[in-house]
Amino acid sequence: MESFFSTLKTERVNRSIYRTRDTARADVFDYIERFYNPHRRHSTLNFLSPVQFEQRMTG
Repeated sequence: MESFFSTLKTERVNRSIYRTRDTARADVFDYIERFYNPHRRHSTLNFLSPVQFEQRMTG
């Protein structure tokens, strides 16, 4: 979890100024759902992204 929060701060939050808490929440959600989860490589998936892993398993 510490690695995730460090990455989140470095790649997204520290580069932004949010006017409201809802705006910040929406931006963090967008980062997690649209970038971090599908594209980040994971050591438990043999350093493949979840998308790459699924493609190899189904194709």
